[in-house]
Amino acid sequence: MNKKIVPTLFGFLYFILPMAFGQLPDSVAVVNKDWKITPIKKGITWKQGHFDKLFESQQEINLVEIDLRKYRKKICIAADSATLKKTTQFALENNALVAINGGFFDMKKGGSWDYVKADNNVVNTTKKKTDRADAILLIAKKIIEIQPASAIDYERSRVPNILLSGPLLIHQGEDAALSNNPFNNNRHPRSAVAITTDKKLIFIVVDGRNSLAAGMRLTELAKMLRWLGAKDAMNVDGGGSSTLYIKGATENSVINHPSDNKQFDHEGLRPVANIIYLKE
Repeated sequence: MNKKIVPTLFGFLYFILPMAFGQLPDSVAVVNKDWKITPIKKGITWKQGHFDKLFESQQEINLVEIDLRKYRKKICIAADSATLKKTTQFALENNALVAINGGFFDMKKGGSWDYVKADNNVVNTTKKKTDRADAILLIAKKIIEIQPASAIDYERSRVPNILLSGPLLIHQGEDAALSNNPFNNNRHPRSAVAITTDKKLIFIVVDGRNSLAAGMRLTELAKMLRWLGAKDAMNVDGGGSSTLYIKGATENSVINHPSDNKQFDHEGLRPVANIIYLKE
């Protein structure tokens, strides 16, 4: 072997191998996790797990898996063009069995920052384009897809339900490129939507801003979703907005620990502009 190549090769391995093996305990922890599993309905499963050491931190994770072969036609978007409502209120008004908060919104004036269409009605157009909103959720009777926003002219699309948000996390099984910025790199409560290789829709919320739950960087969220089998995935609004709802699962039907009240309970919900939900 060329003498110049040997040190270069060893240098490469010196940096790459620790990174690869450093991920191994995390991936094993997620894949082999003894999740608390609660069947909600045939084809709908709630999984909850606390990790004492995932990505070198405590993490509290709740997710719902929905079999799209059975429930594809019942996945919907609910939105209000100006009034902010708690995820629980949106869910009750729309007879939701399961719901997750949706995209980013104007906290002062209400309404979504980004394009939202629900039941063939354009609720909000994009107020200001950002690099963050680079993913699109498309929901119709025959399709539910997550795509790069650049892949479709969504404003002219005939798809009846469309949510623009992001960043895109996984596309066709590969991690999407994520910008180097505080929003992506800092740990926060996170909400995301994913579609798995075995045709399940995942609503997932990672708690944060608490000693029992650090929250995740978007790179960490993407890795975890890939380990859970995601083929396509997108981030939606996080922070105090992160809310996962299952009708009747708790006193107020919220199963995660929204952070706006700075308490590790189910009460700290932030009003939002839209939700993604499964109709009962």
